[in-house]
Amino acid sequence: MKKSRALLASLATVGAAALALTGCAGADPAAGSGGDDGDDLTPVTLMLNWYPYGEHAPFYYGVEEGIFADHGIDLTIQAGQGSTKTAQAVGQGQVDFGWADTPAVLANIDKGVAIKSVGVFLQTTPSAVQVFADSGIEEPADLKGKTIAVSAGDAPTTTFPMFLEAVGLSTDDVAQQNLDPAGKIAAMLTGQVDGLIGFAHDQGPTIAAKSGKEVRYLRYSDAGLSFFSNGLVASESTIADDPELVKSLVAATSEAFAAAAEHPEDAVKAMDGKDPQMPAADVLLNQWQETIKLLSTDATEGSAPGVNATEDWESTLEVLAEAGLISGDGTVDTYFDASFAPTE
Repeated sequence: MKKSRALLASLATVGAAALALTGCAGADPAAGSGGDDGDDLTPVTLMLNWYPYGEHAPFYYGVEEGIFADHGIDLTIQAGQGSTKTAQAVGQGQVDFGWADTPAVLANIDKGVAIKSVGVFLQTTPSAVQVFADSGIEEPADLKGKTIAVSAGDAPTTTFPMFLEAVGLSTDDVAQQNLDPAGKIAAMLTGQVDGLIGFAHDQGPTIAAKSGKEVRYLRYSDAGLSFFSNGLVASESTIADDPELVKSLVAATSEAFAAAAEHPEDAVKAMDGKDPQMPAADVLLNQWQETIKLLSTDATEGSAPGVNATEDWESTLEVLAEAGLISGDGTVDTYFDASFAPTE
C-alpha cells in the first residue's frame, strides 16, 4: 500500500465531498468516502463504540485521504452509544461492522450474538485511575482511604479489584461511588470524588481541558494488568459470505491507523465538523496521541496496526474470565478470526 497520500490527495478529489451526516440510535454523524469512481466502491457502514472522539481520528483521516476508497470501500461512519449496543447492532445486521471494546464483544458472544473480533487495535488497556496531579495521589498506595467514581459493569470497574490486588490494596481500602460516565467526570471536576476509573485516552484529556489542571494516570498496565480494548467486529454471516470485504476493511483500517499515527495533527483535523458533540481540537489531538501508545504490545511491537498475537488473546481471556466478564469456557477461536490479519 502507498506510504504517502499527499500525491493522491492532490490528484483526486476524494473523501470530503462525499462526507455526510447520518443519525444512529440518536447519535449523529457519519462520514462517507467516495470520489469520481465512487460507483465502483462497496458501501460499508461502521458503527463506533461512542460519539466520535480522538481515538476515531484514523477512520475520518482514512476517508479523507482515500485509504478506504483505495481498498474499494465507501465508508460511512456512525456514532454509537456503547460497545454493547454496537456489538448487538452488528450481530443483528443493522450495520456492516462495529468498533467496540473487546470485553463487551466477548461477553455478547457468550450470550449468543453471532459476531467475532476480526482485529483488536487498542491492544494495551487504557483503563486507569485518573486523579488530578495536585491531589497528593502520586502512586497506587495513595488511593487508600480515597473515594473513586466508577461505572458498575464496565470493564475498568469490573477489573478494578484485580488492579488493587496487583498494587497491594484491597477493595476495602478504596471507597467506590457508582456514577454514569458523565456523572463521573462532573464529580471529579467538582471535588465530590478524589478521582475516577475510566479510559486514560478518553476522559483524562477532557477533564484536563475542562479544569485547566494536569491529570495523573495510575494505569492498570503499569501494574502488570492488561487486556485488549477496542477493535473491529464483524458478523459471522459477513465473515462467511464476504470474507474479501472483511479483509479489505481490516487492511484499510490498519493503513489508516498507521497513517494517522504518522500525521496526528492532520488526522485530527479530518474530524472537523463531523459531529456537534465532538470535543475541541486540542482535546481530540491529546486523545489521539494517548491512543497511539495503546496500539501494540511487546508481542506485536513493529507489526502493522491490528495484528494480534495469540499470547495476548490468551492473556486477555484469562483476565476477563477471572473478572467474571466472560464465561471462561471459550478459546481464542471462539471469539477471534485471525484470517484477516493485515500485512505490512
